[in-house]
Amino acid sequence: MRTIIQTAILVTLLLVVNTNCHAQWYEAQGHASTDKDSVEIARTKAMENALKKALLVAGASVSSIQQVVNGLLTQDQLSIRASGSVNSIELIDEFHSNNMISVTVRADIFPQEKKCFALDYKKSILITKSHLTQREHANIGKIYRLDAAVMNQLNRKLAIKSSYSKGKLLLKSATQFSRLNASFAEDKIKQLAISIADTTDSQYVLFSEIDDLSFGKNRTNAWKVWKQGTYPRNFDMTLYLYNGLSGEQVWQGNYHNATVWDFNKRKSVDVNTSVFWQSDYGTMIGSLLDTMVKDIDENVMCEPSEGKIVQVNGNQITINLGQHHGVKIGDEFSLLHSRTFTSTQGNSYPGYDVSPYKVKVTQLTKQSATAKTLNNRLLDNIQVNDLAVRY
Repeated sequence: MRTIIQTAILVTLLLVVNTNCHAQWYEAQGHASTDKDSVEIARTKAMENALKKALLVAGASVSSIQQVVNGLLTQDQLSIRASGSVNSIELIDEFHSNNMISVTVRADIFPQEKKCFALDYKKSILITKSHLTQREHANIGKIYRLDAAVMNQLNRKLAIKSSYSKGKLLLKSATQFSRLNASFAEDKIKQLAISIADTTDSQYVLFSEIDDLSFGKNRTNAWKVWKQGTYPRNFDMTLYLYNGLSGEQVWQGNYHNATVWDFNKRKSVDVNTSVFWQSDYGTMIGSLLDTMVKDIDENVMCEPSEGKIVQVNGNQITINLGQHHGVKIGDEFSLLHSRTFTSTQGNSYPGYDVSPYKVKVTQLTKQSATAKTLNNRLLDNIQVNDLAVRY
């Protein structure tokens, strides 16, 4: 699939439900710049992005979209994880203005078994400092600070490109994740994720490891025998996403590529400068980060939006989700009462009992929301640290 354009892209989704109970129509509008691409290429990129968004809203995760022909996407070019499938797709509108192309596609997604009610909310993700598992690989260029620089760039890309994730940074010091991961201490990793999420008021915690920064053995300019040898440098990174409330791992992904290291091997390189990030190697990492943002979005977008209850007062609660997370006045939440149970092996696990109460948001701030019970009943068994959930 062609890489989605990295300049200004705006996608607005309109959900249109067909009266036929066995199928639903989704319209997706995409915009792409024609500054660097031909109209045909820009049109294709906008259509690919719009179609992917429509499918994701319908509950399907698309791994590849390869060919658009005359406004129709051939069904055998789709690889979809989940229950959704595409019955038909068509280009219904195209508009050109100020070096931008706007297209609207309509997809008949059949069948759809569930609606993603959590789609409107951004999930709060704590991005922690990465870990160089082979620190000696960073000797050339003295790029030891890449562990923090890469995560800082990932946070920036989340802020610009993510529709469903909101990042925050914890880069001043490394966590114990890599040591615990190396020893397969899963219970301690759970405790670490829960503790960090609670301290930073985050829904998810992202850990990562940079596994390979080594150089390849084969010259990329071997035919230029009169020049100094140029060798590709690897970049291999693994992300680990954890639910901050349960401590359970939600997703894991590995990313790898290699390209020319276009710096003198004897000189130190500042990985926090535009010179590095605009180099071939920095651009290659940036492309991988774009893919990471997409994958993070796909793995959290339909996860329940869970707000921790921080205050209980009679028939109303305050939760740690607000305008910045996409919460709106009138939104309704179910309440879960937290509890902990112990297995026969003596391990403790977080658990929740579903409360009969539902609440509706009546007041908002940027980081919190106040909600009241629908029937004004008093919240008898709801306590601080219980959950308000929107599925």
